[in-house]
Amino acid sequence: MFILVTGANGQLGRSIKSLVEKSKVSHSFIFISRDQLDLSHLNDIQNYFKAHKFDLIINCAAYTKVDKAELDERQANLINHLAVKQIAEIAQSHNIKLIHISTDFVFDGLKHNLYLEEDTPLPLNVYGKTKLAGENAILSIMKTNASIIRTSWVYSEYGNNFVDTILRLIQKGVDLNIVSDQIGTPTYANDLAQAILNIIKNDKFTEFEKVSEVYHYSNEGECSWYDFAKEIANISGANCSINPISSENYPTAAKRPMHVLMSKRKVSEEFDVKINFWKDSLNNCMKNLPILFSSNKNR
Repeated sequence: MFILVTGANGQLGRSIKSLVEKSKVSHSFIFISRDQLDLSHLNDIQNYFKAHKFDLIINCAAYTKVDKAELDERQANLINHLAVKQIAEIAQSHNIKLIHISTDFVFDGLKHNLYLEEDTPLPLNVYGKTKLAGENAILSIMKTNASIIRTSWVYSEYGNNFVDTILRLIQKGVDLNIVSDQIGTPTYANDLAQAILNIIKNDKFTEFEKVSEVYHYSNEGECSWYDFAKEIANISGANCSINPISSENYPTAAKRPMHVLMSKRKVSEEFDVKINFWKDSLNNCMKNLPILFSSNKNR
């Protein structure tokens, strides 16, 4: 297969590229970033696919600035919805399979057991609404050959993310106040990338005219942002003050869901995908972080 990965400079795109480079895969991958294809320019999308032919698109590109989206709904909708709609139309007309990455923020967080793929979404913020609009566009256009993967709290060795931020603040000796009443599951981008590569090798995915589906993928277990920060500090060996606070004491422009835990049973059983426990994956990620090693050398 000839496979296009969008969002190549993001956490997931870079993780997929790293795994592809380390492993022997029978597919040909093209990785493109916003410099090669800006999804906010809809005409560019059409022109790009007129010039290039693919068997599969893995769409990792998204507008992910959750708070900024409240003030920039037009841009968030353009990238998360309208561009996704156009990609789906192109995929449908050219018989291209599509894997699209979405978010747990499509849910309101009021369900206190596991969210299933068929549960009714009810996003609380612009980011979640635009991502849901993108999902709905795909499912209305592509009755077959599309797979939507919702994920949560993504972090990695790359770019700015929660793990990187906490480690840098720890190095500065800053006392941290972290929200303790928002519950979810961290997702190591490398694990999600490996899951995607496993999915595209699976016979159930490659079968002709597979019915379009929504799947959930995160690591296993649950924690608050406070728990997450404490575990980062624990693994780093840092001696720092981390205090739990309520969401009321940390106001943000975008309202967050308070409790989103997603069932991964469907993706695990259908594609034989392994789900790692979040603490184990966090430990694996932090072994690869230069900031951690420099911090340890300075102690």
